[in-house]
Amino acid sequence: MSRLVVIVAPGSRGDVQPCVALGRGLSARGDRVRVLAAPGFRALVERHGLGFAPLSADPGELLGSAAGQAWTSGRRLAFLSGLREVLWPVLDRLLADVSAGAAGADLVLAPSLGFLGAHLGAHLGVPDVELHYQPSVPTRAFPHPLLPNAGRLGPWGRRLSFGVVDALAWQVLRPGIDRWRAETLGLPPAGRRGPRRGSPVLCGFSDAVVPRPPDWPDRVHVTGYWFLDAGESWRPDPRLRDFLAAGPPPVYVGFGSMRPADAERTFGVVRTALRRAGLRGLLGAGGDPGDDDLLCVADVPHAWLFPRTAAVVHHGGAGTTAAGLRAGVPALVCPLFSDQPYWGDRVFRLSAGPRPLPLKQIDADVLTARLRELTGNPLFRRGAQYVGARLRAEDGVARACSVLSPAREPGRRPTPGPAARPPPRRAPSGPPG
Repeated sequence: MSRLVVIVAPGSRGDVQPCVALGRGLSARGDRVRVLAAPGFRALVERHGLGFAPLSADPGELLGSAAGQAWTSGRRLAFLSGLREVLWPVLDRLLADVSAGAAGADLVLAPSLGFLGAHLGAHLGVPDVELHYQPSVPTRAFPHPLLPNAGRLGPWGRRLSFGVVDALAWQVLRPGIDRWRAETLGLPPAGRRGPRRGSPVLCGFSDAVVPRPPDWPDRVHVTGYWFLDAGESWRPDPRLRDFLAAGPPPVYVGFGSMRPADAERTFGVVRTALRRAGLRGLLGAGGDPGDDDLLCVADVPHAWLFPRTAAVVHHGGAGTTAAGLRAGVPALVCPLFSDQPYWGDRVFRLSAGPRPLPLKQIDADVLTARLRELTGNPLFRRGAQYVGARLRAEDGVARACSVLSPAREPGRRPTPGPAARPPPRRAPSGPPG
C-alpha cells in the first residue's frame, strides 16, 4: 500500500510551487501526495495530479491588509513581532485547516515556523520532515538570514542568532499553538522552547548558492532547488510573443506577491528608469504603460521567461532568486522584508548582480544607475551564467525524494543516511574573473 505524504505549504506561490515539484517527484515514485495550501493554488496543485486540501488564510490577502503593509515595512526583527498582528486573527482557523488536511498522513513535510510538522507527527504517530527554503539551521559559519549583523559577533554569536530568531518566533506563536495542541491534537503544551528539534531537514536550495557549512549535522540535507518547470505545453500570448521578437531582450521587473505601499509610484519610477537607461521592459504589475518599449505581463512562468530577458529586477523571494540564477541572467534584488535582503546579498556575492537596492529606497536616479550597471557590467553576466550552469546540472527533486525513500512503511520514522551532498565537480570554486 502506498503511503500518504502530506505537504504543508502555508505561503505564497514561491513557497507552494517548490512543494508541488517535490510532491510530483514523490508521486512518480508511488506515493500519494496531498498539498495543503491557500485555495487559489488548487488548480496548480491538481494540474500536477496531486491531492489538495485548503488553508483558508490567503497570503496575498494577508500581505495586502493594513497589518500586512505595516509588517513588511518594518525592520527585520519586526518581521517576527509582526506575526502576531498578521497571523493571530487567522491562526486558529489556519491550524484547524492544517489538522483536518493532514488526516491519515503517513509522513508530514512542513516548514519550520511553528514546528507544525512536529505537532502533527506527534498527534498522528508518524514521522515528520522539516522543509527549509533558506539556511535556518544553526551554524557558526554565518548568522541567521534575519540577523545579518550577528556576523560581527564571531562564530558563537553567529550560531546564537539562530536560537534568538527561533525563540522569538516560538514565543509569538506559542499561545495559539499550545491551545491547538490541547483542544484539537490532544497533546500537552509544547513548553517554552517548543518541540525538540531532531527531525530530518530538507533544504530546498543549492550549495552552489549557499555552501553547506561543515558543522551542520547529517540530518540536514541540502538537495538543490525544487524547480517546477513550465513544460512544453505552455505558450505565450501573441502580445508577449510579438514584444519579445520586436527588439533586444528586455529587462523583467516584478515583485512577486509583494505589494509596495505605493505601488503606482513605484512602477512609475520603474518606467522612468527603464526609459532613461534605454532599456525595453517587462513589468510584472502596474497597469498597461501603453508604450512600444514596455509591456505588462502576468502569470508567465519564470522558467520560460527569464532566459529570454537581458536581466531581472525582483524582490528577492527565494523562488524568484533561484529562477533568475538558474536562467543565467544577472539580477538586481530590491528586497522588502524577511529573508529577501539575505538572498540579495547572495546574488551580489556570487557576482551575479550589483548590491541590493531596498525597495523603499528606489527613486528614478538611483534605479537608472543600477540598471545601467546591471546590464552593462559583463562580470555580472559571467557570474550569473556560471551559477546557472551549476543549477541546471542539479536535480533537487530527485535528491530530496531519495532522502525520503528509506521511510516507506507507514508510521516509520525516517532514518536517512548521510546528508545529501553534491557529487564531486571539476569546476573551479568560484565564477571566472
